[in-house]
Amino acid sequence: MSTARQANTEQTREHERQGSAWQGVPVPDYPESAPEGATLDLLLNAWLGKFTGGISPAALGNAYADWLSHLALAPSKQQTLLQEAWKKIARWQQYAVQSALPGAGAAPPCIAPLPQDRRFDDPAWQRWPYNLVYQGFLLQQQWWHRATTGVRGVAPHHEDVVTFTVRQWLDMLAPSNFMLTNPVVQQATLASGGANLARGMAHMADDWQRAAMGQHAPDQRSYQAGGNVAVTPGKVVYRNDLIELIQYAPATARVHATPLLFVPAWIMKFYILDLSPHNSLVRYLVEQGHTVFMISWKNPTEEDRELSLEDYRQLGVMDALDAVGAITGAPQVHAAGYCLGGTLLAIAAATMARDGDARLASITMLASQVDFKEPGELSLFIDDSQVSFLEAAMWKQGYLDTKQMAGAFQLLRSNDLVWSRRLRHYLLGEDEQDSDLMAWNADATRMPCRMHSEYLRRLFLHNDLAEGRYRTAGRHIALPDIGAPIFAVGTLTDHVAPWRSVYKLQLLTDTDVTFLLTSGGHNAGVVSPPGQPRRSYQLATHRHDEPYIDADSWQRDVPRHDGSWWPAWQAWLAARPGALAAPPPMGPDLGDAPGSYVLQT
Repeated sequence: MSTARQANTEQTREHERQGSAWQGVPVPDYPESAPEGATLDLLLNAWLGKFTGGISPAALGNAYADWLSHLALAPSKQQTLLQEAWKKIARWQQYAVQSALPGAGAAPPCIAPLPQDRRFDDPAWQRWPYNLVYQGFLLQQQWWHRATTGVRGVAPHHEDVVTFTVRQWLDMLAPSNFMLTNPVVQQATLASGGANLARGMAHMADDWQRAAMGQHAPDQRSYQAGGNVAVTPGKVVYRNDLIELIQYAPATARVHATPLLFVPAWIMKFYILDLSPHNSLVRYLVEQGHTVFMISWKNPTEEDRELSLEDYRQLGVMDALDAVGAITGAPQVHAAGYCLGGTLLAIAAATMARDGDARLASITMLASQVDFKEPGELSLFIDDSQVSFLEAAMWKQGYLDTKQMAGAFQLLRSNDLVWSRRLRHYLLGEDEQDSDLMAWNADATRMPCRMHSEYLRRLFLHNDLAEGRYRTAGRHIALPDIGAPIFAVGTLTDHVAPWRSVYKLQLLTDTDVTFLLTSGGHNAGVVSPPGQPRRSYQLATHRHDEPYIDADSWQRDVPRHDGSWWPAWQAWLAARPGALAAPPPMGPDLGDAPGSYVLQT
């Protein structure tokens, strides 16, 4: 860390400490060095985290103690659950009898799977006795959901944690995961003479070996940055200790006068925005006449443990804006942030508005939150106990490891990302499916312990940005100060940044907000090139002087359009002031895109 940067960082931290009394919340208690007498505590928690997958036993124990104690004090809830259990047993027995009667035909199921549950879609599950097995499992699953919800007095967060962990156990024990109770696996075994199981054992041995040696999974080798993803032509035109800035080569004779800067999330590599050429948002925009710049974040190591969220703003967004302006000479820049990058962009935009910096022509937020009161299922892993436990692991190694992050995201969609994969890979013996998006999803980056601790405490736990307590350079910022027009994109099935949470941006700013809701999830909803089937979106602009419309009414009343949302956003950008002009010069040539930072492992 340079002397100037270190002095600036220490000055900012001192401002934060001085302002903590006014804020009414404690300064994040990130352990920059082990407090006297606390080293053993941190080491114990860090060691324990290796065996719990980073989950705090105290946080889990608190949740279950809350649920069990309140359930013990709720005799009416106990009676209801007992009655429901007998009713479900009776329904299942009746179904079993009807299914066994000769000539009775297929008995109507007594319970249907949830719409997103595809485990029992195969017709083989409708044959006896497998129909009894899966129907009994679904009835049990429904009973446990009712047992863990609606208990009077249980804290909502604790209820969510208990419900989630019980669901993980049920997903693990589902009859689809075992050969003896899965007719699809049995059919495949008979048809192949057991070859599927032999291939599955080979896959399992290969996975174990790769995990033990810390190697990448096979699907990652098929797509490599600079090989067949992240191949849009360009140059690295700026580099500092935290970022490389990529300028993409023009693809048209005339370009829009205002350049576009992408601020991607630093939890993953930037190339979700520049996947294979047919899936690349960057290439699409360049071909539409936009001058595109991309921040590529460094993959931090233990030496970067002291990098702060303020460093990410200054060395990331602000240094990139300075470089774009110096290269192009443009007085203003369109800025777009994805996921965490959008949150950081909002912080930077509010800081610039406070300081009278008018360089932002517009702001685009792609699946990004600024209000973390309803952050989605990720909140299951975030409370004071859990963050303190996580900080101990980060303190010891200097960063949050990629395996810890990947494990949390996999648990959120365990059916799709864990158990369905193991069914296909180990029991059915199928090879891994290759795709550029899957390869990117496995290419995570580490996060410096200071920055991640600040992010979790200030944004997730205390919601400082939305509630006016967040400080940059020692002074408070406020989202309503932002004057640039905003384009916000939410994705319909997002489990990381729920679209209703993204939609709240309209309540927190005093500028025009164009909100777009697209089909798909947090990643696949953003990667939506024209021509793909089953894509749709809704789009409407909320003027800052118009009455607020709640999210559900907005979704009900705004027309739906078929197709990709990319052309709608591109048209919105193109409509901003600025005539077409000759492409600006390329910046200093520091190497070909995608640069070196994206290749760091």
